[in-house]
Amino acid sequence: MLSVDLLPEGTVLPKYDRSALRQRIVHFGFGAFHRSHQAVCTDILAAEQHSDWGYCECEINPANTGELIKALRQQDLLYSMTEKADSGLKTRVVGVIKEALYRHGDGIEKIIDAMCQPDVAIVSATVTEKGYCYQPATGELNLEHPAIKHDLAYPEQPDSLPGIILAAIKRRRALGLPPFSVMSCDNMPENGRVTRNVVVQLAEQQDQALADYIRSHITFPSTMVDRIVPAMTPEAFEELSGKLGCSDPVGVECEPFFQWVIEDNFVSGRPAWEKAGAELVADVLPFEEMKLRMLNGSHSLLAYLGYLAGYEHISDCMDDPYYLKAARSLMLDEQAPTLSTKNVDLVAYADSLIARYQNRAIKHRTYQIATDGTQKLPQRWLDSIRWHLARGSDFTLLALGVASWMRFVGGVDEQGKTIVINDPLHEELAQLVNSSAEGDERVAALLSLRAVFGDDLPDNSLFRERVCHYYQKLLTAGAKETVRQVIG
Repeated sequence: MLSVDLLPEGTVLPKYDRSALRQRIVHFGFGAFHRSHQAVCTDILAAEQHSDWGYCECEINPANTGELIKALRQQDLLYSMTEKADSGLKTRVVGVIKEALYRHGDGIEKIIDAMCQPDVAIVSATVTEKGYCYQPATGELNLEHPAIKHDLAYPEQPDSLPGIILAAIKRRRALGLPPFSVMSCDNMPENGRVTRNVVVQLAEQQDQALADYIRSHITFPSTMVDRIVPAMTPEAFEELSGKLGCSDPVGVECEPFFQWVIEDNFVSGRPAWEKAGAELVADVLPFEEMKLRMLNGSHSLLAYLGYLAGYEHISDCMDDPYYLKAARSLMLDEQAPTLSTKNVDLVAYADSLIARYQNRAIKHRTYQIATDGTQKLPQRWLDSIRWHLARGSDFTLLALGVASWMRFVGGVDEQGKTIVINDPLHEELAQLVNSSAEGDERVAALLSLRAVFGDDLPDNSLFRERVCHYYQKLLTAGAKETVRQVIG
């Protein structure tokens, strides 16, 4: 358990009056990223600007047993965040959490009650792309999603994130409470628009007047978030305990780099996050596209090709000169031309990303980045591919990326070992893989996932030919040699 008295000298502690904090933000998804990003920014505000904005943290994933929330409660709602660089460590204890709830222990009803407290002005989320129950290819609500089907049948006992948010909005409206803003902090282009879509479209299925109220009174600011945060493993926790002088089961490690770009569109106020390093802007989309395509897009390329080649971490990929060159070439030659970002030095941005990937203190596993591929491909690669197809320009590495994803979800690596596929469409993927022969037939089968590839890409002959070509190369030459041939 975390003990403030045992922490190393120089640890930043929450010396502000925690009792003065008000529970003004309800956040869904108490994962490593939130603990190292938004919560830290809000903690800096409390420490340096006397902000009174505090969090109620909520876990609603049915598969989550609430172990983190229970551990957090046992250590007075405190946890440590350690920034790791090759030059050393910097630890901060975060104290802005006022309450912590989880589905299986406290129930959805108590979570909705927390959202209906008068002080609540913002509901935020880091639940990954799959938590929004949307179609990645269109950004629309997936009415066939099991949780959405449940919420349509039992709207007063919601199961999904959109359903829970909608239930709270409905109750606040009935109580005459002011509206809150709903802020997604997940890696989706125009994540505010996606969140608005799923909530409004679910409301339309239940009550048109409620849907109209949401359109008129609730705001959904978009955000762009950036910080490399590896998943905590048992080995990472053991190493962290040695550095802290005590255990912290809620502790998190991350890189020093931090970026948070926020659309300034809050209906009932917000913290002054700009005083703690965030950027408040009128339009987040150019920043989102830049990050999703250059950073996340290259991360995914390295993840699939790296995992297939036996590279466990992104920093291991950076030790391979061909992989390093492939990542930088993808960023500048195939992704940068597609961007609408203005007045940004994209070469310098690419170089800064490569430097961050080379940070050996951060053990960012290729397998972690490779999860949930069906939710990530549209915004990281496929929209860029459409841009190139429309202009007749080169998309070699993007096609190689799609082929490497297909090779990965085949479920067997280059050494013949089983790959456990962690993806919301894993059953569909397994069916398509098992019912198709290796080679072009496998590619055609996976391209039939219209929720991922849309109606246009599967019918584009050039796209199909390129992906088939590189898929075959991966089968015959392997990932390392294929990258060497493409880049060399």
